[in-house]
Formats: sequence, C-alpha cells, structure tokens
Amino acid sequence: MSLSNSKMTGHRFLAEMYDDAYYPGALVKKGADILVELCQQIEAQKPASLEQLYALTLVATERFNDLQQEFDEQGSEIETVARDCIGTDFLAIAHAYGFDNADREALISERDW
Repeated sequence: MSLSNSKMTGHRFLAEMYDDAYYPGALVKKGADILVELCQQIEAQKPASLEQLYALTLVATERFNDLQQEFDEQGSEIETVARDCIGTDFLAIAHAYGFDNADREALISERDW
C-alpha cells in the first residue's frame, strides 16, 4: 500500500543511518519499513487526538526496541546518531499528519535505545 500523504511519499526515512556504513543497510531498511507502516496505520486509522497518535507510535517504538538486538548481533547499535535520526522521523511523521504540537520524546517514550 502506498502512502497518500505527499509529504511522506517523498520522504527518505532514516537517511542519516542509510548514509553511515556503521548501520547495516538491511536493518536500516527494517527500521524504515516500521516508519512507513506507521504512516499507513495513521492513514487507515486517522487518529483524532495526540493520545491516539501516541498509541500508534508506542507500537512502532516497541518494534524498534525489538530491532535493537539485531543491530547488536551485527556489531552496530541504536545509539545517539540513530536515536536522533529515528526521533526526527517520528516527529516529521507527526507533523505531516497535522500533529504539529506532538512532543518528540512522547512519540518515542517507550524506547529502550
């Protein structure tokens, strides 16, 4: 399913991670897929409040938590640069779907990375 939000269709998710050889490309793609799927869920469910948006981002954040082990196994990790990159994309998604007052830390509050 493609995205209908024009701001997100052209967005290169996790660009900084793709551009850094420290992060395995296949795992970065898994992370980017999580973000695309989050956009798809937002488009399908149309959250009407920040609380509803945060419920969706919580699930996506937990999927990144699970992905952390795979990064570890490949000699990488979701560290400072990756955390910033992921958090920035979560915020970009929130803004693209009209949640301009979303809090970046609240979007990824369940992170363990």
